[in-house]
Amino acid sequence: MLIRAKAPLRVSFAGGGTDVPPFPAMEGGAVLSTTIKSYAWGTLRPRPDRQIRIDSLDFGISLEYSSHRDLVLDGQLDLAKAAIKQLIGPDSQGFDLFLHSDAPPGSGLGSSSAMIVTLVGLLQEFRRLSLTDYQIAELACTIERVDLAIQGGLQDQYAAAFGGFNYIEFLADRVIVNGLKVHPDTLNELEYNLLLVHTGKLRLSSNIIADQVARYERQDVDTMAALRELKHLAVEMKSAILSGHLDELGGLLHEEWQQKKRMSPKISSTELDDLYSIARSHGATGGKITGAGGGGFMLLYCPFDRKHLIREAMRTAGCEIHEIALEPLGLQTWRVP
Repeated sequence: MLIRAKAPLRVSFAGGGTDVPPFPAMEGGAVLSTTIKSYAWGTLRPRPDRQIRIDSLDFGISLEYSSHRDLVLDGQLDLAKAAIKQLIGPDSQGFDLFLHSDAPPGSGLGSSSAMIVTLVGLLQEFRRLSLTDYQIAELACTIERVDLAIQGGLQDQYAAAFGGFNYIEFLADRVIVNGLKVHPDTLNELEYNLLLVHTGKLRLSSNIIADQVARYERQDVDTMAALRELKHLAVEMKSAILSGHLDELGGLLHEEWQQKKRMSPKISSTELDDLYSIARSHGATGGKITGAGGGGFMLLYCPFDRKHLIREAMRTAGCEIHEIALEPLGLQTWRVP
């Protein structure tokens, strides 16, 4: 018997940064995002002994432990080890884990958080636990932000657990996931006009977020103003998408990127600004980096009759081009006899 799971990656349209503590507790955050048909994948194979083996295709690492007690958080596949510590008791049957993702860590598509959600899905299915989407997302947040003390926001875990188009509110005492009923015509048009461009630059988001948090804590004027405007833009984009007014989306994405760059000088770079200028000069009406910044994927909104020109210009600039297919489902687990 094999247990498999997959959790989708996401693109964030607006509000990223307002989900990073302590801003949600102080003013409340809001993020607009959707999941895409790229995933963090996992397979769990039970074994008759108490051995635990973890294979990560992304990092090219295989580790084996004689029992749960040997799992030490030492920088080697800590996401998997922390999830096991949370969900598997010391006297549990052993198992093999095989993990891989359609996008590397540092891509800005929430791949690390999606992998934790996948791990929670595998391990809850192995133990036959019954967890809600909220409980899965909350547990994933605890593993990543508390157990591993990795700085970052809270949106990715909820996006991966719930799936689909969501307007997510981050309040002092709870998170509210508002699933959006977007018209099929709008979803098709988004897939047709959006373009994902990998800039070729991977980044350590925790460094960027640490700078953002430090600026927030000292009440930096630009950072505070930008966070509030990003929250407002999430509402504006939600309205544009629900009403089907996609002609407004490019301009709103452009404004989102300008505001996001105000939060920290680490969010962009001369190279990223040059790539964005190339896209704009070839007809993109707007765009943004999809994660914390510093590199990874750039999301572009392209008029249908300019998209092929933008695609070719970005490819010539050394970028890797990806079309977008939207995923309406979140975490999925299944058993294979």
